[in-house]
Amino acid sequence: MSVAGVYDCVTKSPMGDQASVLTLEVDGDTVTGTNAGAQGSLEVEDGKADGNSATWTMNMTVPMPMKLTANVTVDGDALTGSINAGAFGDMAISGTRQG
Repeated sequence: MSVAGVYDCVTKSPMGDQASVLTLEVDGDTVTGTNAGAQGSLEVEDGKADGNSATWTMNMTVPMPMKLTANVTVDGDALTGSINAGAFGDMAISGTRQG
């Protein structure tokens, strides 16, 4: 199963739980999309898919500039993984595919 889809996600951040809608599109082994939440929308960049796993980066600007690195696995409609936030370390992310 592809990681492509739209997921309702929660990221366990130092500022508390951050809800977002993660949209992942896959073309071959390239992943693109967006992660949209209360702090705005981040573009999925440098994305790579490998079966039911994917990695990508996002350049956060609010509340501070930071490069985030995501590593997720999709099992059925469940997405789990982590987002590395540099000095803040790894934050757990989980989500459920919509529809």
